[in-house]
Amino acid sequence: MSKRARRAAPGPGAARPTVTVCRGCCCGTPKVPGLDHAAQLRDLRQALDGTATVRGTDCLDACERANVIVVQPSAEGRRAGGRPVWLGLVNDPGAVADITAWVENGGPGLTDAPDILDLYTFRPSRRVQAELHDA
Repeated sequence: MSKRARRAAPGPGAARPTVTVCRGCCCGTPKVPGLDHAAQLRDLRQALDGTATVRGTDCLDACERANVIVVQPSAEGRRAGGRPVWLGLVNDPGAVADITAWVENGGPGLTDAPDILDLYTFRPSRRVQAELHDA
């Protein structure tokens, strides 16, 4: 069973994209040195205010890829074929800026992610994906 807290996740019909930022046992802690974790989450919230829902969660069970961010499409993006995009090792401000710009332009299904984000993209296990969906 996952250690992360269960929180209501926006449903597949969310009007805007959702950015879920892991802040669990590895992500958001000194285990990932040289990064102001609180500032990363705060900056995402400020930059995407009114554009996306930004939420923190305790653990996404992909600790080997800390810090993990998941970008979920809006309802319109999902209808256009967008699916959640998992990004790992998001440990520098440039990556956060690229994620922010992508989400501001529509996010999954509506706008292609910047090519640089391919370096961060990964596919979690089905169990982990299901837990995020059911949260």
